[in-house]
Amino acid sequence: MTATDTPSAARVDPTDTAEKGPRQQRLGVVLLALAMGGFAIGTTEFVSMGLLPQLARGVDVSEPSAGHAISSYALGVVVGAPLIAFFGSHWPRRATLIGLMALFAVGNVATAWVTSYESLLVARFVSGLPHGAYFGVASLVAAGLARPGRKAKAVATIMLGLSVANLVGVPAATWLGQNLGWRAAFWVVAALALLTLLLVLAFVPSVPGDHTSSWRREMRAFRNPQVLLTLAAGSLGFGGMFAVYTYVVPTIDKLGGLSEGAAPIFLFAFGLGMVAGTWLAGELASWSLFGSLFIGGGGQGLLLLAFAMLAHTGWWVLPIVFGITVTGSVLVVGLQMRLMAVAGDAQTLGAAMNHAALNVANALGAWLGGLVIAAGLGYRAPGIVGFGLATVGLVTILVSFLLERRTGAVGHAPA
Repeated sequence: MTATDTPSAARVDPTDTAEKGPRQQRLGVVLLALAMGGFAIGTTEFVSMGLLPQLARGVDVSEPSAGHAISSYALGVVVGAPLIAFFGSHWPRRATLIGLMALFAVGNVATAWVTSYESLLVARFVSGLPHGAYFGVASLVAAGLARPGRKAKAVATIMLGLSVANLVGVPAATWLGQNLGWRAAFWVVAALALLTLLLVLAFVPSVPGDHTSSWRREMRAFRNPQVLLTLAAGSLGFGGMFAVYTYVVPTIDKLGGLSEGAAPIFLFAFGLGMVAGTWLAGELASWSLFGSLFIGGGGQGLLLLAFAMLAHTGWWVLPIVFGITVTGSVLVVGLQMRLMAVAGDAQTLGAAMNHAALNVANALGAWLGGLVIAAGLGYRAPGIVGFGLATVGLVTILVSFLLERRTGAVGHAPA
């Protein structure tokens, strides 16, 4: 997302006048306020996976059925991201951020209140609607306020909230939900959303929308086959990780012989892998963008297969879990940079659809993983499904690479 949004912000953002003085001195606290929203979103997106057994018991369904709540959140992102990109680019950005955080808080309060499986699905869908749009708008605001040459760092700070959520927020919320009841985790997320809303209201300056944007300009991105291939690679290839991640807690319990108390440690390993993989992705992409995509996609597939084969070994599978997230993060960052290169002028929609594609992967992986478990194939089966999805994603990247070599056309990278 960093690489995708920043050039767009530099080109079209009417607030790109980050003069020195009091406004620039406030940039740090502005970025903290915006990163807090990323922390809240990252926590709610992944904590359901750590609390899957508790969610299932809470609404009286099986664990594979409870996994559909994760898919419902992801579908909310898929629906909300492009809709707001199409119709919300003209809205004042601070007001948009406040509205998105208010909707996010409502969705998580509803999640904490639900009493039935159907209402849980609806509440998670509502919680997911603001996800992609929040990161897009927050990144545009951050880039518009930063000095030239520091825009990428400002946007990266926003994304740091998501990484820290996986490293700290998700394990902590999982522990809280296991000890005080799963609803407590979502009450905490709702409180974080309200805190973000207040911080944005207090510290983020008023920022007008982009009056030069139009939905017709954004829609032109879909005429480029390389855009479609990149989105497909994210939707399919990254789905492999979610096929395993969604059911990692019951897998280590039923196959590895570990208690539910081990879940926060495994989730911490996922978060640590995300941070390490994001750093590694920058190094690999500087060497070769397609090289990083092949390494990320291929490495993730092999590690998912290894997880399926070794899931019964308990703690010994922890390094594999870490490696899955490292390679997955390398893949995601590479896809974001690739989308920046091929999206042309449709940077807003490109950023939003990247989040949509990754959440299609979330929904697809969680659904297929639950499907094979429900079919009686056991808890190794999601790893096999993940390997298959990663392989299809890798083939899609290969098609994109060969098409580019044959035609020499990748789209028009932004200045």
